[in-house]
Amino acid sequence: MPRDDAPDPLRPSPSGTQLGAARGVSPLLIANRGEIAMRIARTARRLGITTIAVHSDADGASPHVRACDMAIPIGGAAPADSYLRAETIIAAARQAGAAAIHPGYGFLAENGAFAAAVAAAGLVFVGPPASAIAAMGDKAAARRRMAAAGIPVIEGYDEADQSEAAFTAAAARIGFPIMVKAAAGGGGRGMRLVAEPAALPAALRAAAAEAAAAFGDGRLILERALIAPRHVEIQVFADTGGQILHLGERDCSVQRRHQKIIEEAPSPALSEALREAMGAAAIAVAGAIGYVGAGTVEFLLDRDGRFYFMEMNTRLQVEHPVTELVTGLDLVEWQLRIAGGEPLALRQDEIARAGHAVEVRLCAEEPADDFLPRTGTVLLWEPGRAARCDAALAPGLAISPFYDSMLGKLIAHGATRAEAIDRLVRALEETALLGVPTNRNFLIRLLRHPAFAAGDTVSTAFIATHFPDNEARAAPADDAAWTLAAWLATAASPEAAAWSEAWRGWSNAQPLPRPWRLTTLPPVAAERSGQAEITRGRAVIRMDGAETLIEGAPVQAGSDGLAHVSGLAVRYRFAWQGEALWLKLGAHDHVFVTRSRTSRVRPPGETGSDGVLRAPMNGRVVQLAAAPGDAIDRGATVLTLEAMKMEVALPAPLAGRIAALAVAPGEQVALGQILGRIEPVG
Repeated sequence: MPRDDAPDPLRPSPSGTQLGAARGVSPLLIANRGEIAMRIARTARRLGITTIAVHSDADGASPHVRACDMAIPIGGAAPADSYLRAETIIAAARQAGAAAIHPGYGFLAENGAFAAAVAAAGLVFVGPPASAIAAMGDKAAARRRMAAAGIPVIEGYDEADQSEAAFTAAAARIGFPIMVKAAAGGGGRGMRLVAEPAALPAALRAAAAEAAAAFGDGRLILERALIAPRHVEIQVFADTGGQILHLGERDCSVQRRHQKIIEEAPSPALSEALREAMGAAAIAVAGAIGYVGAGTVEFLLDRDGRFYFMEMNTRLQVEHPVTELVTGLDLVEWQLRIAGGEPLALRQDEIARAGHAVEVRLCAEEPADDFLPRTGTVLLWEPGRAARCDAALAPGLAISPFYDSMLGKLIAHGATRAEAIDRLVRALEETALLGVPTNRNFLIRLLRHPAFAAGDTVSTAFIATHFPDNEARAAPADDAAWTLAAWLATAASPEAAAWSEAWRGWSNAQPLPRPWRLTTLPPVAAERSGQAEITRGRAVIRMDGAETLIEGAPVQAGSDGLAHVSGLAVRYRFAWQGEALWLKLGAHDHVFVTRSRTSRVRPPGETGSDGVLRAPMNGRVVQLAAAPGDAIDRGATVLTLEAMKMEVALPAPLAGRIAALAVAPGEQVALGQILGRIEPVG
């Protein structure tokens, strides 16, 4: 399958390859960034539409800027200073002579006021009318509206009274476990699962605070928590003439932190009868609010095959490529045609679906550290060719803490579900992304899990059931990885690379042993050392009293390498970042720090028994939960950081007294920065 910047593999709309009546959307300003901006630009380019990129100060070098015909800076790195500034984006559209604005997803995509402002400025908004966005933007009102329309909704509480007493009484009526949700927004923000009454007050306070910070609206709703449901959504389209159809379902049940990481179509759980019923319900939802354009109606499906309306996303979804691959349709083209006034080109009975498609979200995060986001600079990027890849990555690109942790998506299609999974695993194994920690290995493990392969027991509890803690999600370096890293740290170090290849490893006498010492970083921190004897074409690595023979010569950084370790062929790729050696071995990525040339310092982000609290990531201080002089228990929250749309509470590493705090709310901090110190008492 082609890369994101390759010719579009999807078939054109039946109405032709040119935009026809929808010429009114060119030039098109794309009010977004990264991979979705590139995805929209790809279709626009095929349709002959001029595209305009916008970018923050942090995104000046982003590939999405180069993917468009022109680009306009719109402000600072933080979303509030750039991508969330509606007035600035509309002014940029006017400056560039745009006829239309496509919001992508996230940022202002589901902001009804923005859609209204775009229309008021005389521009086409590539999305639904502001009234439809508003109807679904408030989950409490949407629940009531859907219930009135006869759409099944989960038992819950969505009233105006937001007092703790009202929530407590409602929860007692509904029964536990219960889900606390933000009335505005989504994406897992402001959501808490509460198992018992005693935990409800704290969950309400935390969810309200998170919702207020994320959406400017701290209102909450309650819903009865379904036990291990499936998350199934229906893709709908509607034109300005009132025609509505659906393109089938996507199963998005595999999630972490209430956020999807694997999506597939069709769902293994749906019979044709259930598919028809859910499709009809989704069309009814869209019809009830006068919908136009692309939208997704999300349902929860219980173990007995009953489905319940959850929400409607009034935009294109991150996971839209799986629908594209099973239908062969370009959903962005459909959006642009509808925005240009064209009717839907197909009837419901003309929608054909073939095969199976599976998508994974490649994220800058550490699964073995509670999925905390990570940042860095891309050293090497080459996606596997067995799958479609939508991404906006390039060597040298800095991954910022200001935006979502998703770096890109890999999507595979096959005649069967098993074939699609196999292709996606192969593509992930081939993918090389060094310089930023990612969930690549974890995604491979998820796809290879027998329960996922079977498909019938997959639910939103899949990760909690099969990978319940950090230890289960960890992938520490094995002996082969340590051996290969020791070899590269001595034979392919930046110092060794300075010699011409003809002189590397050359000696007219028995080679002298070279000492090496390497460490891995948290959350799986370890240290090993030994000696290496390097000769031309071979090396002996001594470690823990054993010797391992490596045959081969190191390749240049970034290239495909092949070495024989104890007779076994091992393919590898590597890159250097200062003293850090990034190493790809098949499904695994590792980072080794060469301690032989550095002092014994605590790795960045590690907080230990010395009481020093260090930042585990780049981010912004949201709140201080304690003050200097306060007594604090081990594990109690000291402060909260925000990075990549996620809030992280940092606990006290030991019990004692807060001796100092070195940061203030609103301050940006870097990975490894000292935030405070706790000294033991007594």
